[in-house]
Amino acid sequence: MQLPLITNIQKYSIHDGEGIRTTVFFKGCPLKCRWCHNPETQNYTNCPLFYAERCTGCTSCINACPEKAISMKGEKAFTDPARCVSCGTCLDECINNAREISAKTYTVQELVRELLKDQMFYETSHGGVTLSGGEVLARDLAYVEELMKQLAKRGIRMNIDTCGAVPFEAFERVMPYTDIFLYDIKTLDETKHMLYTGSSNAGILNNLIQLSGKGAGIWIRIPVIGGVNDTESEIRSIGAFLKEHQIHASRLNLLPYHDTGSSKYQRLSWQYEGSAFYTPSDERMQKLKAVMEEYVSYPVMIGG
Repeated sequence: MQLPLITNIQKYSIHDGEGIRTTVFFKGCPLKCRWCHNPETQNYTNCPLFYAERCTGCTSCINACPEKAISMKGEKAFTDPARCVSCGTCLDECINNAREISAKTYTVQELVRELLKDQMFYETSHGGVTLSGGEVLARDLAYVEELMKQLAKRGIRMNIDTCGAVPFEAFERVMPYTDIFLYDIKTLDETKHMLYTGSSNAGILNNLIQLSGKGAGIWIRIPVIGGVNDTESEIRSIGAFLKEHQIHASRLNLLPYHDTGSSKYQRLSWQYEGSAFYTPSDERMQKLKAVMEEYVSYPVMIGG
């Protein structure tokens, strides 16, 4: 069993399902969405994070790096991501805490112990645990399945936040333990999906059809990206798809784009490719909500 990398265990989350939840962010995703607000979860390997505003240019990290991956760029240290192996040597030498490693591993037992610390909150709020990412179903399924089995034995309700870009067998493995699949749809336009995520949407849509056909609990989530899919025609195409294939969901969330994750790209020494995106206005979101309500019978919500 391979231990996956986990970037964050976010407690008291209220946007990834019902009640108070703990959301576990697994590292690694088959999609590379240009608007991704958790870019540190995209790669399957560990990577360093650098907080330039804390750096005083003392050069201690440069002298410590065994890979010679760090150099000065103006008054700040700069890490070459192509040379860095995320060994963590520089962390101990940085007196300003300007450096972090993005993820760590947990055994199943360690992660279960951590998640059970908030069991009281799950029980009193009808909450539970949400496995997110990245894409949790793209990780070692033996690990994910064992984790969910252990939590299920203790009565913990579980959700899976998924982009859908995995073999359907992955869904079948975790379905017995999953209360709700939080299922993303970006666009029905194949060309546009390839352009903005680096992947086809054919398998994603087919998986959703199969998942619905098997009676799984589903919440549809549509990230509404200004300049990409914030038009009535885009929302109508998704609504028509859901209606045509009789997708059974409990709710649909329209999630307005935000750029709060853009600062993470600088910490990763990556270029943010979403500078042209924008947050749709409240008026626009209300209109798109009304459009979607023409096609589905379940509640349509903005945000969440």
